[in-house]
Amino acid sequence: MKTRKKFTISGVGCSLVDNLYTNISFSGKKISPYLSIENGDGGLVPGQLVLKEDFEDFIKKRNRTGFEKNILDKSPNKINLGGPGIVPMIHAAQLSDNGQCEFRFYGTRGNDANGDFIISLLKKTKKLDYKYKITNDETPSTMVLSDPDYDEGNGERIFVNTIGTAWKYSPDALDTDFFNSDIVVFGGTALTPLIHNNLTELLEKSKANGCLTIVNTVYDFINEKKNPTLKWPLGKSDASYKNIDLLIMDHVESLRLSGTSDIDNAIQFFCDLGVGSIIITNGSENIKLFSNGKLFRALSSSEMPISNAVSSELKKGLNTGDTTGCGDNFVGGIIASIVSQIQKNSDSFDLIEACIWGIISGGTTCFYVGGMFEEKFQGEKRELIEPYYKQYKNQIYKIDL
Repeated sequence: MKTRKKFTISGVGCSLVDNLYTNISFSGKKISPYLSIENGDGGLVPGQLVLKEDFEDFIKKRNRTGFEKNILDKSPNKINLGGPGIVPMIHAAQLSDNGQCEFRFYGTRGNDANGDFIISLLKKTKKLDYKYKITNDETPSTMVLSDPDYDEGNGERIFVNTIGTAWKYSPDALDTDFFNSDIVVFGGTALTPLIHNNLTELLEKSKANGCLTIVNTVYDFINEKKNPTLKWPLGKSDASYKNIDLLIMDHVESLRLSGTSDIDNAIQFFCDLGVGSIIITNGSENIKLFSNGKLFRALSSSEMPISNAVSSELKKGLNTGDTTGCGDNFVGGIIASIVSQIQKNSDSFDLIEACIWGIISGGTTCFYVGGMFEEKFQGEKRELIEPYYKQYKNQIYKIDL
């Protein structure tokens, strides 16, 4: 990785407007006609994503009308900036010392009200530079249905996504500055298809330029629909994996990307292909992590629990929001920790320390609605989650800070 007085972190991938509908029951009679029957059919699945046009086709083929009336009987509870490309970058920037580093995001938006809304929120952050390609197509957006009672009160979401301008967003939009960054992050690129399809070359170029590479995935409905029996591709070939320093996925994504049926085999698959470090989340269950020692200190396949302090508050009905953006902020916490460890001139990076920041970042996202946290003052987000960092260290190490 390059060294310089002020280093840069550049991200590319999914950025969109989230229309958030809270308190939608996934087990009720109203939503049952719209739930998926088989993989890739376009129906709704808790915890997964479906493309808007495929969902509309699913409804039409099965004569299931009245979705808006039966499920969306009101305006969204909140409209926010979302996406596994942009939200991790915002969160990492909010936690970091921006005097020592620069965060940049590359994305696309339409010349429309949603596009203007995205920029209006980004202007408020004042911590993230952004380079959006503007076209006359529709700004990407997602309808997010949230059931806070799902999974024994841990909550879950369903996503109906409109890709819009992201269909045409290509690697040509990534300039020299992107590849001259110290860290590059490819976030949720399955929702920016041309970036996703070219990840093999983009990762190779990034590593050739000395970049530290991070890939965080999203449910790949495009390839799931194309062939639900085959493993999902990541770029043009499995050669992509050898150029990934850190790969972050959820449980389902790890199985579909590896084509395996259990997590241990999935981890072995990615290890054999040369991924440096691996983190696999699983909702309210323990996360899995591994490092081959190239970026982070070597760590055999291990597990870490969720935050007891966060879980306790949620079960008591305190600080309740929804689970939208938990995974994205988890990734942002990981990035922020890597940045902090670089700033401290660490000889080698600690993956467990990075995951601590990821876990508390993802958990505290449940305290508000939507993925992006709008700070009222600089440092507010860090003030919110720091107490949970201390509590989590006590939880796993039995020490008081």
